[in-house]
Amino acid sequence: MAEEREKILEVKNLSVGFLSHGKKMHVIRDVSLDVYKGETLAIVGESGSGKSVFTKTFTGMLDVNGFIDPKSSIKFHGEEISKKKTTKEWAGIRGKRIATIFQDPMTSLNPLLTIGYQIMEVLRLHHGLSKQEAKEEAINLLRKVRIPEPEKRIKDYPFQYSGGMRQRVVIAIALACRPEILICDEPTTALDVTVQAQILQLIKELQQEYNWTTIFITHDLGVVANIADRIAVMYGGQIVEYGTAEDIFYEPAHPYTWALLSSLPQLGSKDEPLVYIKGNPPSFNTEIIGDAFAIRNEYAMKIDYVMDPPMFQISDTHFAKTWLLDKNAPKVEKPLIIQNLRARMKQAAKDLKREVGDYDEK
Repeated sequence: MAEEREKILEVKNLSVGFLSHGKKMHVIRDVSLDVYKGETLAIVGESGSGKSVFTKTFTGMLDVNGFIDPKSSIKFHGEEISKKKTTKEWAGIRGKRIATIFQDPMTSLNPLLTIGYQIMEVLRLHHGLSKQEAKEEAINLLRKVRIPEPEKRIKDYPFQYSGGMRQRVVIAIALACRPEILICDEPTTALDVTVQAQILQLIKELQQEYNWTTIFITHDLGVVANIADRIAVMYGGQIVEYGTAEDIFYEPAHPYTWALLSSLPQLGSKDEPLVYIKGNPPSFNTEIIGDAFAIRNEYAMKIDYVMDPPMFQISDTHFAKTWLLDKNAPKVEKPLIIQNLRARMKQAAKDLKREVGDYDEK
């Protein structure tokens, strides 16, 4: 069980805001979460839910107008890191011990430098290798991420690689850092489904070999179905539900999680209309009162509009922040897709395997 493993990151009562036109906007609101060594934690939610801002606090990469509430705590191996401010203070952690892979690899790669130079630079900076040693290790890393003919491709520039190949190079650069935590911020969004599956499988295999901890950020629950150990669902700057992948996929408790699962196109059928979440995520320009999801939630009760629900414990591993779990709440029937989710997930997995298999044969 997760509770028996080593806590590598402990987040307590984290609140993050930004100064805009002299006004404070709080976009992360009192979030607490532990991350365990060697696990894959997926953080899921729509754009604007606070996923990326949340994880940027782990590497000190908030925008210049961002701030962390003084009462917040982020401990990495027991060391308080939320109070670090300068690049020098973050030098021993950012990239070296906690690395990030971003959605668009071109934001991480310099178009004017060869792929080999960019990997070698990291190796020489972090590990003090000679030029020849760095070149040999760079070729080895390209081979690890399955770049064909790495001895030749090491001399290429980023524009000579496809989107999927560039993402593999970014993974190689992260490997060069030998991080303890790898944050993957929507790393497959711009890729087609077959390349996406290959990148996810590559990350999973490399994690097993190097034993890092993965924090995977995505808006699509379907992306992490086969790789996540635990899942945290974010909405309105809060974690509204978290648990094991089994908990979230087969025993979801929050209406927002129901909506995310119901709207996965791969779980639908030809005989059913496409499900989508009506409305838009809340704006942080004004204070959020009550449950942030209430105005989009067909199961909302009067209390949802006036009082923020507590985090209810469902099991040893499963927690959800919804008044529907209160003992006085009425019993509601989950959406049809949720009721038949296990069978739908199995069919979706078969369809993806068949599609990726067909791609590999071409």
